[in-house]
Amino acid sequence: MKILVVLPRFPYPLTKGDKLRAYHQIEELSKHHQIYLFCVSHKKVPQDDIDALQPFCKDIKVVKLNRLACYKNVIANWFASKSLQMGYWNTAHSKLRYKQFEKKVQPDIVYNQMVRTMPLVARSKYPKVMDFQDALSLNAERSMDYSRGFWRYILHFEFKMLRSSEYNAFSIFDGLTIISEYDSEAIPHKKSRTIKIIPNGVDLNFFNRERLVPNKTSVSHDLLFCGNLSYDPNINAVAYLINEIMPLVWQRRPQTTLLIAGTSPKAKVKRLSQHKNITLTGWMEDIRQAYTSAKVFVAPMQIGSGLQNKLLEAMAMQLPCITTSISNQALNAEHGKEIIIADDRQTFADQIIALLDNPSLADTIAQNGNRFVADHHQWADTVAILDQFLTEKAQQRL
Repeated sequence: MKILVVLPRFPYPLTKGDKLRAYHQIEELSKHHQIYLFCVSHKKVPQDDIDALQPFCKDIKVVKLNRLACYKNVIANWFASKSLQMGYWNTAHSKLRYKQFEKKVQPDIVYNQMVRTMPLVARSKYPKVMDFQDALSLNAERSMDYSRGFWRYILHFEFKMLRSSEYNAFSIFDGLTIISEYDSEAIPHKKSRTIKIIPNGVDLNFFNRERLVPNKTSVSHDLLFCGNLSYDPNINAVAYLINEIMPLVWQRRPQTTLLIAGTSPKAKVKRLSQHKNITLTGWMEDIRQAYTSAKVFVAPMQIGSGLQNKLLEAMAMQLPCITTSISNQALNAEHGKEIIIADDRQTFADQIIALLDNPSLADTIAQNGNRFVADHHQWADTVAILDQFLTEKAQQRL
């Protein structure tokens, strides 16, 4: 089967959740199908990044977006009462290049990621399935609670427009997928139960503590938070962790150290990380070094949607994890057995100290968490569900 995959970003390097999901889905699907990749990018994609996808794709087309055209579309969508981010990715140039590529490929099915790419594929005559990934409208709605002034107004506008676009997707696509049942339920449509749940996975061969060489496994920090540090939900989590949780921890355990690792740290993250017990690394060539250097993984997420890949990776690396109910809604691990849930700063601080002071409890949570991801979140298993769904939708049009 020829699958035309359409993405709003080139899926390499694996610095964002949508890239990670797309990359591993392409890799697994390529074992049984011919993959043709079309993606737009606001910057030039290095040849080395393209080479990383070549083994899995029959053909790759990357269209570089003109930022001026993107911003004009954002403004046009504002006045047309349409999603601003959908406007950013929807230029006349990218639409033309997509039509040309689709005509060349003549796919058996089109599989596009996120509502951002809806305008590109909406008029395609071929069977098409869209991956919501997660409920972007839910993400915007949650972000409103932590925003003020004009930015809050913008987020409210975007929330309404994304919700409308998510609703319209049911009449445009032959099938829809999403990362979790919780995100599916966040899209208020009478057919929301028809959305196929395709969880994210984790590469257990790569994220495997035992396979690292000894000099990469020395513990140097008590706590770890990692992620894309230019992403608002992660910036918010870092601020909450440093400003609200850590002072309570340091009152009782002043020697506690924190490592913050991840790509593209914004100025706010750098400013917050000035404490003598905090280390900020920024980009790490091998993120496993961060996981193996800490005793406990913390993810105090207050906003966002979807499934936190950082939790899957930490659990795979046999780290005990503490997070919030917001993050666990998609993961659905068992509190007190496979993960620790804390929804206020005092409880979060108490749980940090409990795990640091009780290595036996920490090890039990870590081992149970590792078994949980092995049982429920392996890429081969999750993409097998997607493979069957795409095949069914392609055959329905025959």
